[in-house]
Amino acid sequence: RLGSVVAYFTSAKFLLYLGHALSTWGDRMWHFAVSVFLVELYGNSLLLTAVYGLVVAGSVLLLGALIGDWVDKNSRLKVAQTSLIVQNASVILCGIILMIIFLFKTQLLTLYHGWLLTMCYILVITIANIANLASTATAITIQRDWIVVVAGEDRSKLADMNATIRRIDQLTNILAPMAVGQIMTFGSPMIGCGFISGWNLMSMCVEYLLLWKVYQKTPSLALKSAKVEESELKQLNVTKESDMKPAEGVQLIVEKDVTGFEPQQQKEVGCAARIAEPFITFRDGWVAYYNQPVFLAGMGLAFLYMTVLGFDCITTGYAYTQGLSGSVLSLLMGASAVTGIMGTVAFTWLRRKCGLVRTGLISGIAQFACLILCVISVFMPGSPMDLTVSPFADISARLFENEPLPTIASPEPEVILATGMPSLLNGSTTPANSDPEMSPEPVPLISVSLLFAGVIAARVGLWSFDLTVTQLLQENVVESERGIINGVQNSMNYLLDLLHFIMVILAPNPEAFGLLVLISVSFVAMGHIMYFRFAQKTLGKQLFFCRTPDPKTAPDSSPPGNTSTV
Repeated sequence: RLGSVVAYFTSAKFLLYLGHALSTWGDRMWHFAVSVFLVELYGNSLLLTAVYGLVVAGSVLLLGALIGDWVDKNSRLKVAQTSLIVQNASVILCGIILMIIFLFKTQLLTLYHGWLLTMCYILVITIANIANLASTATAITIQRDWIVVVAGEDRSKLADMNATIRRIDQLTNILAPMAVGQIMTFGSPMIGCGFISGWNLMSMCVEYLLLWKVYQKTPSLALKSAKVEESELKQLNVTKESDMKPAEGVQLIVEKDVTGFEPQQQKEVGCAARIAEPFITFRDGWVAYYNQPVFLAGMGLAFLYMTVLGFDCITTGYAYTQGLSGSVLSLLMGASAVTGIMGTVAFTWLRRKCGLVRTGLISGIAQFACLILCVISVFMPGSPMDLTVSPFADISARLFENEPLPTIASPEPEVILATGMPSLLNGSTTPANSDPEMSPEPVPLISVSLLFAGVIAARVGLWSFDLTVTQLLQENVVESERGIINGVQNSMNYLLDLLHFIMVILAPNPEAFGLLVLISVSFVAMGHIMYFRFAQKTLGKQLFFCRTPDPKTAPDSSPPGNTSTV
C-alpha cells in the first residue's frame, strides 16, 4: 500500500499536477496584482489597467496562431522550458521595475517632464504582455499536448486529468489572489512586488525540474509528428524508428522535422517572403481551425465568453451598486468555486455514462436552464433596468466628472472585494449606494439574488461543457496541429471576451445591465446551438441514446458504429 502511494506521488501524472499548481498559483497572483499595481500607480484611475487589458487581449488575438505554430514546430521540452523561463523572467523583471517606480515615483515625475515615468509604464505593460503570451504558450503545450501524451490511449484517464487540472484552476483562482491581497493589505504594494518576484524565481526552478522529470518518465514525449507547410496546413504522421532511444529520438526527429528543410529554403526565400510568413501562418491557422471537425464545438465554447454572467469585474461591480457587501461577494465567489468543482465531477461521471459528445449536450442544457433565473431577475422587483435611459448619457457624465470607464479585460479584479482592499469602483469598502448622508431606500434583493443564484448554479454546466470541448480538441486534432489550432481557439475566446467588454463600455450604467444580461444569455444559447449542430453531425440519429464507450479504445466523438449501446 505504501509502495502504491509513493508510486503515485512520483508518477508523471502527479508531477504534472504539481507543476501546473505552482504555475497557476503564480499566474493568478500576478494577474490580480498587476491590475492593482497599475491602479495604485496612476492615481486610482483604471486607465492603465484598461490599456493593459486591451494590449493583452489584442496580442493573443493577433498572435495566438503564431504562438501555436511555434509550439508545433519545436520539441516539447524546448517549448515548455522556453515559455516557462520567458514567463517567469518577465514577471520578475516587471516586479523589479514596479518596485523602483513605487520607491522613486516622485523623482521620476520631475525627470524629463514626467516622460521617464510614462516610459516606465509602457515598459511594464509591454513586459507584462510578453509574460502573458509566454503563459499562453505554456498552457497550450502542457494542457493541450503533454497531458494527452501522458494519458496515452486511455480516454478515461485523459478525462480525469483534465478535470483535476480544472479543479486546481478553480482553487487557485480564489486562494492565490486572496493570499497576495492580504500581503498587499497588511504590507504595501512594494512588498507585494517583492513577494511575487521572489515566488516566481523559486517557482521557476521547481517547475523546470518537474518538467524534466515528467519528460524523463514519459518517453513518448520525445517523439513528435512532423509538420510540413505547403500552400495550406497539412497533417502528416511520421513513422518513428522503434530502436531509437527517447533522448536521442527527440533530437533526431526535431532536427529533421524543424530544420531539415530550412537551409535550402532560406537561400531561396527573399526578404518579402520572410515578412509575409507570419501573415501566411496566421491565415493558414484560421483556415485549418475552420476545417477542423470540431470547429462548431470550439465556436460554441468561444461564444460563452461573450457574457457578463460571470464573476468578473462587471458583474461584481453591478452587485456592489445593488447593495451587496464585499463579504457577501466573497462568499458568493467561494460558492461559485464549489459549483465549478462540482462541474468537473459531473463531467467525469456523465462522460462514463453517456459519452463525451452527449456530455456537452447535457452540460449545455443545464447551463442554459440555470441562466433562465438570470433572465427572470431582470424583470423582478429591485432590478434597475430602464431602457429609456440612454447608455451614452452615462459615458458623457463620466467624462465630464473625470471618472473612469469600466476596465477592459482586467484579470480577476473582483477578488479585491474578497480581500478587504478598497473597491475599484468608489475607493472604499462600502457599497456605492450606502452614503449615510443620502440615506437611500434599501434596494430589494430579490433581483440580484436570482441573478447570482443563476450565475453560480450555471457554473456546473459551464465547466462541464468547457472540459467537454477541451477533450474534443485534444482527441480530434492531430498531433502536428495541436498547437496552432488551440492557439486560434484562444484567439477566438479573447475576441468574444473583448467584445463583451466593449458592449459594457457602450452601456455602462446599471439601468442597461438587464439588457446586457439578455444579450449574454442569447450568446450562450447561440453557442450551445452550434454545439448541438456539431453533435448532430457527429452522432446522427443516435444523438439522444446514451451509450457507454470503451474508454481505452473507442473515441467518444466517433460515429455511432464504434461504440456499444447500453
